[in-house]
Amino acid sequence: MIRSCEQGILAWVYVGTLLIFIHFYSVTVRGAVPKLEAALDSGATVLNHSMGLVQRMETLLAMGNGSDVTLRVHTINTDEVKVIQAHSLVLTLQSDVFEELLLSRNNSTVVLRETLDCATVFDKFVRYLYCGDISVRLDQAVSLHKLASKYHVWGLQQGLTQYMTQHLSSDSPAGHVVGWYSYALQIGDTTLRDSCLQYLSWNLSSVLQSGEWGSISEELLLSLLRRSDLILQSELELYEALEFWISQNQPVSTTVESALRAVRYGMISPQHLFRLQKQSPLMLKYYESIRDLLFLAFQFHSASPIQLAKYFDVNCSIFTPRNYLSSSWGSPWVINNPTRDDRSFSFQTQLGPSGHDYNKKITWNALFSPRWLPLSVRTSYTELGAMQPTRTEGGRPRMIITPATSSPDFAGVSFQKTVIVMARQQGKVVVRHVYNFHQSTEEVGDFLVDADLQRRSSEYLIDSSLYLHIVIKPLYHSLLVARK
Repeated sequence: MIRSCEQGILAWVYVGTLLIFIHFYSVTVRGAVPKLEAALDSGATVLNHSMGLVQRMETLLAMGNGSDVTLRVHTINTDEVKVIQAHSLVLTLQSDVFEELLLSRNNSTVVLRETLDCATVFDKFVRYLYCGDISVRLDQAVSLHKLASKYHVWGLQQGLTQYMTQHLSSDSPAGHVVGWYSYALQIGDTTLRDSCLQYLSWNLSSVLQSGEWGSISEELLLSLLRRSDLILQSELELYEALEFWISQNQPVSTTVESALRAVRYGMISPQHLFRLQKQSPLMLKYYESIRDLLFLAFQFHSASPIQLAKYFDVNCSIFTPRNYLSSSWGSPWVINNPTRDDRSFSFQTQLGPSGHDYNKKITWNALFSPRWLPLSVRTSYTELGAMQPTRTEGGRPRMIITPATSSPDFAGVSFQKTVIVMARQQGKVVVRHVYNFHQSTEEVGDFLVDADLQRRSSEYLIDSSLYLHIVIKPLYHSLLVARK
């Protein structure tokens, strides 16, 4: 008994000493070479061996030397039990939940019950408590996040949330963003939830083609359908994807009707609407539920927006475009070496989504300046009278998009410009940022403010080029004044 007590005391002293050293020294050591630290006591030299201490902590866990507590991890609904020899001092320093469990125990064993996914990674979780680092795969992130939340290991929880928000575009066999969104919604993690929802909205075309689309929940489906910032090829693409989702999931009629009524039929051409009425099994079955919307869409396509506004409220979602990538709505623009000089670009779009305006085109001029300064901060002349250049190294990127000519057809229509910035993340090209304005990016104030285009490895550049897609969205809200 005395020998057992002595071993326990020695274990506490040994572990405690290691933890004290780790607490007071950085764990970012590269070998045992003395490291000169600026701004320390009168130029003192710090010998940083803390990585060796971390390695000894890992060995301590692996060997179980001096262990004073046994963790028995039972997998729920199975007979599987995982046994881990641990040290109560380490557990209590890292988790107040473990501290309470250890205070209330009757012997040296603590019994824990975990789901299969959490039990599988429990060794990793405990190792993090000893060493402060962890390797994570996409399929392990949620399980580790659950354990970090359950045992109040807040540093690990925050790190895993950050990991997930930074790996939304990573490839996985079955997809993971939808699952992460559902998990974030379940635990109330608004940061992760909003990041997942934004990723799905901004990269919807690729999501619609993936295996994840059929697995999204009814709640997520309706949330996406209500958004105006979706980025996809066309509204027709969204309708066809909705038809597939409904055939796969067979939801109740009320869900189908709500989803169908969220489609913006005014953004689908009359030719395609006629085809859907005759050939879409979904529309044939639920025609009565959306007949009023289809009737309104056909009216929208048959009259000018000004005429329509005399009798109908055009300030509603059915007449509001999303961010469509098809050529009638805008154009891609690749700017090579974007910091070199100003660039200009011209493209055409149709006047509006109404069938009445189908043959009317607008030519747009786009100007990109990498280092533009507002007039208010420019100095036009030096003291000697020489004119200063209007672009300086102190400027910031700016884009201006204006129509090449004016037209009476513009009456009652305002145009929102959307600039979509692409980037490569985890080897995949995805949407990095979206900016909305009416004429110039000065309206948003943060256009490419963090891009650092001078750096070739900037997250905003793909092979040293800036990949943009410009979308022109006609908005009819100003026509409300014409109603009678």
